[in-house]
Amino acid sequence: MAILPVITHPNELLTTKCKEVKVFDEKLASLLDDMYDTMIASDGIGLAAPQVGETIQVAIVDLGEGQEVIEMINPEVVEISGSEIEIEGCLSFPDIYGEVERPFYVKVEAQDRDGALYELEAEDYEARAILHEIDHLHGVLFTSKIIRYVDLEELENEEDES
Repeated sequence: MAILPVITHPNELLTTKCKEVKVFDEKLASLLDDMYDTMIASDGIGLAAPQVGETIQVAIVDLGEGQEVIEMINPEVVEISGSEIEIEGCLSFPDIYGEVERPFYVKVEAQDRDGALYELEAEDYEARAILHEIDHLHGVLFTSKIIRYVDLEELENEEDES
């Protein structure tokens, strides 16, 4: 397992539409493992392949809290509902935070590391993280969705209150 360098903005890989994964092999499994180690080392909750230099449709989300890591290969959003505005950040945009409106609920069809199709439903913060990572796979950056930028001091004050 390896900790990979996280690509930061500006870099054209971050705005590249990723290719569908067609081969489910040891190389893919190794990438998923390395992405997980990289995400944890970077103190993130999600990571998409283009953030580590691979323009393929692979993303992971791990909110901790005893939940299993979500590995999404070739994910497709099939249903959304509701709406909420929350603060987001991104490992590819160090120290940039902003309020982003996203659906409260999402249903996704994806494949696991062995190529098996599965369906996933998520709400609230988990749905937000999943949609943020799927956006990366389409070359869409969260900064294009920011309603209002939030400075670090405001973010820290909000965390102190919760």
